Amino acid sequence: MLGGCHSAKSLVPPNLRGPEDSRSSLDQAKQALQQATPCCSTFADLSFQNTLPWKPKKFELGPGSLVASINGDRSYFLSFSLPREATLPYRIAFKAALNGRWLRASYLFAPTVVILDDAFQPISSQDVGLCEHMGWTDESTGAFGSVEVTDKRARYLVLYSSAKQQSGSTYWEQSPAAFSAEAPVKMAATGTFKVPHGPDGTVWLGMMDKTYQGAVDNAICAKAPQGDGVLNTLRDVIPLPTIGDSSKSDTSKAPSGGNAASNGATPAAGGAAKD
Repeated sequence: MLGGCHSAKSLVPPNLRGPEDSRSSLDQAKQALQQATPCCSTFADLSFQNTLPWKPKKFELGPGSLVASINGDRSYFLSFSLPREATLPYRIAFKAALNGRWLRASYLFAPTVVILDDAFQPISSQDVGLCEHMGWTDESTGAFGSVEVTDKRARYLVLYSSAKQQSGSTYWEQSPAAFSAEAPVKMAATGTFKVPHGPDGTVWLGMMDKTYQGAVDNAICAKAPQGDGVLNTLRDVIPLPTIGDSSKSDTSKAPSGGNAASNGATPAAGGAAKD
């Protein structure tokens, strides 16, 4: 009987099986990074032979990739020369893909971007914030971010992941069509959570294009604030007349004689009453 159960389990399709342990896979990735030997510890040691792509391009970062120790932070990295033909200011787009088969068992590579001058000295350094966007294609789906280059001294770009980024997380809204991690055969209608960051993964980067522009500008970065409800919102937008306003309107149209009578005034002697 036990053998039969084991065989039946192996016949379950991969997309219906329970998720792998997210913590073990993330811990293994961290361990692999710590066991790697860094090639460089200063920006001047890096190679900048490759030019930043003119549109976002896919890169895999993980075991087998070069490792640098930057400011004491060990990370896989990419390095590029910035295009001299680009007109300032310009934007550079980033996208990270979920690293894992199951949503709740995945993590993201969150980039840190350093812009260098021609002497390999940092001009700016930024942990890129990632925001979720679910598009109609794979190209417009993922965790997106961007940086803007405004300094005319900018010559080189280094992408790595700082210790702060690797210990952070990204807000994520669960798709109604996603399988629940607790019960894989049931659909999860709602839910939000945070995807942890990790040391490796798949990233896209390059000059901003129209597709990435739309994804970055429409991505979800945090849970929307709780509203007051549709009726309260309509009352604020469309003021409704009050009883007080109606009575004032009717009084202003009343005959002058009626106003005098209501105020206790007496017609002049010999005067005839008028309608």
